[in-house]
Amino acid sequence: MKVGVISDTHGCVQTWRQIYPAYLYDADLIIHAGDVLYHGPRNAIPAEYNPRELAQELNACKTPLVVVKGNCDAEVDQMLLDMPLTESSLLYLNGLRIFVRHGHDLATGQAAALVHRYKPDIFITGHTHVPVLQRNAGTLLLNPGSPAMSKREDGEGSLALIEDNVVKIFAAASGKALYELPLPARLEGYAGDRRE
Repeated sequence: MKVGVISDTHGCVQTWRQIYPAYLYDADLIIHAGDVLYHGPRNAIPAEYNPRELAQELNACKTPLVVVKGNCDAEVDQMLLDMPLTESSLLYLNGLRIFVRHGHDLATGQAAALVHRYKPDIFITGHTHVPVLQRNAGTLLLNPGSPAMSKREDGEGSLALIEDNVVKIFAAASGKALYELPLPARLEGYAGDRRE
């Protein structure tokens, strides 16, 4: 199974048109960690900003999308999108337990409480526009960054893929792998309920 993970597209339709055919066209699922259409009041309006066209592209996407609501997503955005914007999502995919939340409203203690409660193998957030991939006990913490409005030092956008028992974050324009971690060994060859 191949899962694409993106966040913080902020209405940037040209970026979507570049990353979808390059990375996501053959994914079984795309997870979007929020801030889908609106550029946000603290950000400059990008030249490619066209939330209506991005909504049309996402609605027409042949790959299933799971989308959580970011701090810049509003009711009017939901009116344009065919898929629901949820506060958080808990997914079970090929033995993986994946928890997704935008993260703007999570203090350190709240994030830890969610990890304790849901025991995800992968905890996905967005919001910061900076990619993160690290292991914390048995959970991989994944923030794919933003493909459109990156806050990385070099300014290049990023996204992630979960595939072949590995999570990788890529620089969107160059395709360079930025970070890579294997899934927990207990999940390789998963055939049943591994939770005690």
